This record gives sequence, structure tokens and C-alpha cells, in this order.
Amino acid sequence: MGHIDVSGVEYWLPDGRLLLSDINFRVGDGAKVAIVGPNGSGKTTLLKMICGDLIPHAGKVSISGGLGIMRQFIGQVRDESTVRDLLLSVSTPKIQAAAERMSKSETTMSASGSEKDQMKYAQAISDWGDAGGYDAEVMWDICCTRALGLGYDQVSHRLVNTLSGGEQKKLVLESLLQGPDEVLILDEPDNFLDVPSKRWLEQELLATRKTVFFVSHDRELLSTVAQKIVTVELGGVGNTVWVHGGGFSTWHEVRKARQARFAEMLLRWEQEHDRLKELVRTLQVQASISPDMASKYKAMQTRLRKFEEIGPPEAPSLEQYVQVGLKGGRTGLRVLTCENLVLEGLTEPFNLELFYGDRVAILGKNGTGKSHFLRLLSGDTTVRYSGAFKLGARVTPGFFAQTHAHPEFTGKTLVEILWKEASLQLGPAKGVLRRYELHLQSDQRFESLSGGQQARFQILLLELQGSTMLLLDEPTDNLDLASAEALEHGLNEYQGTVLAVTHDRWFTRGFDRYLIFPENGQVYEAKEPVWDY
Repeated sequence: MGHIDVSGVEYWLPDGRLLLSDINFRVGDGAKVAIVGPNGSGKTTLLKMICGDLIPHAGKVSISGGLGIMRQFIGQVRDESTVRDLLLSVSTPKIQAAAERMSKSETTMSASGSEKDQMKYAQAISDWGDAGGYDAEVMWDICCTRALGLGYDQVSHRLVNTLSGGEQKKLVLESLLQGPDEVLILDEPDNFLDVPSKRWLEQELLATRKTVFFVSHDRELLSTVAQKIVTVELGGVGNTVWVHGGGFSTWHEVRKARQARFAEMLLRWEQEHDRLKELVRTLQVQASISPDMASKYKAMQTRLRKFEEIGPPEAPSLEQYVQVGLKGGRTGLRVLTCENLVLEGLTEPFNLELFYGDRVAILGKNGTGKSHFLRLLSGDTTVRYSGAFKLGARVTPGFFAQTHAHPEFTGKTLVEILWKEASLQLGPAKGVLRRYELHLQSDQRFESLSGGQQARFQILLLELQGSTMLLLDEPTDNLDLASAEALEHGLNEYQGTVLAVTHDRWFTRGFDRYLIFPENGQVYEAKEPVWDY
């Protein structure tokens, strides 16, 4: 088994701002440790330094055991790479190098056909075996069979962009869990996975003897797997971390107590500082009247100087304060009626009635028609269907897209979008952006935002639209913990109807109706959440 040691790490942004300050923590042999923190706080930057993609400006990172990495882009591969390319990308450097030599020599041999190049190709094949390539292919066959239901020989040249995000994730996770590396870095391993796959991931992480350090916003996964929580906290000058030695179930309570303790210590220091300064001023006046007080005045000056040199205790971290103000409005009692509705190629005919104020969680495997249903209700005319559906009086749908696909926003800053979408001038625009912790990104283009920032901006637009029926497609996928909790609070206060496609078991607790989209297409309503679909 292996471990990770991060000692005194600091990192500055290109504009000179300190992003991470004096980062220290250890992930011990075989431990399962999660890292959490606000979007944009530096979690991904810290992971990149651990993975060797970035060099810290101060401090060091040390790792024992081989390092296997699942990067954040897995699940979103849309290029022309193949399944073999994807599996090689998470293989050991030795195997990657041998594969590259074999590929180049094969290309050269095919072009020239010379005996010399044939010999080089033969040597490359031998090197592939010496590097463990054939053993890797045996392991890849097991992984492909488990993740895709087909052997490696059948899918090795298949384009990755033909796989779903969940299939890409599961294939890479299988490879890392089966592979030789003793330390795994997993960046959002649960994104794009449906609930059965998330349960599989939880069981695999609990069972493996490997050391696992992972980023996740899935509160159920954190609660089930994480033995310790490394928290990135926002600071006035550089973000810091602290380690909670227990699981996620006690994390909120411990963090709240920690913040209160730091606030109390800082208050006491400030009170003592004020008291010492007042004593110095009083003795200064007395020393000017009586020379006998001069020595006491100098002694008090020395005491104040030493007190200030030690400095104040650590201040409470800056709180992320996202304020979701979804308002909605009164509609007719019957909000939606579906009669013999069929999503072509996805569902059998189904009927449904929804009423004002309903909170409906739409559950089911990927690819069963859940997102198509929301898009249809949002007014998307490209969704093919038969049967009938009707929105009730004064029902105005507002749609949150899981993929954050808004081509109309490309190249535009947040302020420009708010002006076009809601006629908000600069002052009011920055005011609403501040409520969503996006004011520092006001002049950034939409496509340059992190996934969590794009998600918060979409929710802000829903608020400004005044929609009376919210159609949310995986709204918590990219939200950090504070933002997800703010969204839940906002939905509790929302005056209207909510339909949400979700694989977030924690988020689902806030709903009272459950619409299930099973693989057989026979949509039905359940009294409780159904995860074994």
C-alpha cells in the first residue's frame, strides 16, 4: 500500500494572488479520504500538484506506491480516441511508453516495409510484453466485460465518444481498481453514474486495500466511504485546509464548533489587544506628569509589542454564503396532465397528473428518457413523442440543463448575459451575482466558469425568469456542499412545482412524489425512492 504526504504547499495564481497557503495533511496507507470545499477554492489545483501536473511554489508532495489517476474530464470525452486509448491513459507510465513505441514502429514499418523497420517493430512488441502489456490486456478484458458487457477484443477500437458518461467512468474505475497502482486519485468519480453504479463504486472503494484520495460532492458517497475529510477553507489571503478525523456524519457539527472556537479566540485576542493599548495610552499620560511612571510605561510598551509580534490566533474561515431566492408564483391547481404519452424509442404510454406545489423526483437508469421528458415539458420541439401533454393555467416552465449546454451564452460574460436575459444593468447585475458567490466572475465568459459556477448561474437565471414550474436535470451534480444545501433551502421556500431528474440520494429526501423510468419503458409512480431499477 502507499500514502500521500503534503507538507507546507503554497501556490500562487498567475495574477499574483495566493490561492493555497501552507497546506499540510497526510493520507495514510489504505485510507479512504475525501477532499471537499467550495467551487473554485483550489481542490483541483491541489490534486494537480499531487498528480505532478503542477509544481507547488513552496512545500513538497511525496507519494509512496504507484499512482493511478482519474481526472475530472473522464465522462466527457468527445474526441476521436478509442477505448484502448482511454485505458492506456490511466495505465502506468511504463506501459504508456511501450504502447507509444509499438504504435510508432508499426506506422513506420507499414510505410516503408524495410527489414530494419520490421526488426524495430518486433523489438517494440517484445518491449510491450516486458513492460507488462499483455498482462494489462488480460486485465482490460475483465474491466471491459464488467463495465461494457463485451470483451476487450470486441471494444478496443470503439470510439470513446460512443460510450455514455457513466460507461466511461465505470470503465476507468474498473481499470484503476484492478490495476497495480497502490494510490488512487479520483476527481469526481461519481459524476455521470446512476445510483446502482454509485452503490457499486461505494462497495468497491470500501473493499479495496488501495489508498484512495477523492473529490466528491455526493453526500451519500461521502457519508458511506470517507474515513477522514480534508476541507479546503476560504481565507482572506490564501485558502487553507484542516482535517476532520471522523466521517461525514459528524463533519458539519465539528466544522461549526471549530468556526465558533476560532471566532471566540479571535474575539478574546482583540479584547486583550484593546486593553493593552488603552493601558499604554493611560501610562503615557501618567508618565508625562510623573517621571516615576516612566518605567511602567516602557514596560507596558514592551508587553504590547511582544503581544502584537505573536499575532492574533487563526481567524474563522470565510463562509461561502449562496442565497438562492427562487420565488415562483401561484398557478392553477392542475399543473400537468399527460395522457398516453410516449417518448419515442424510450417509453411505453403513460399517464400522469401533477398539482401545484408537488415535488417530484424522476428516477431511473441513464438512457431511459428522463431528460427527454423534461426537455419536452420545457418546450423543446426536437423531442419526438406521441400522445398528449398539457400544462395548466399560468404554468411557466424553467429548465436547468444537466450538461450546462447553452450555446447562446458562448463568448458572453455573465454581466452581458444578465443584460440580455433580464435587462439588468451593471450595478444590479453584480448585486445578484454576489448572492450566488459569482461577483468575482462577473466579467468572465460563461464557458470559462467551473461546472459548479455554471450550475449556480443557471439557478440564478431561473430565479430571474420567475418560472412557476422548475424542470431540473441533475442540478446538484457539480454543486459544492454549501451550494447544494442553499439550493435545497431555496426549493423549500419556492412557491411552485418542481420536477427534478436526479441520482443524488441525499437530495431526493426533499421530494414527496417519485416517478420511475425503468429500462422496460413502463413509467410508473412509486411511494418511496426506487434505486434498484
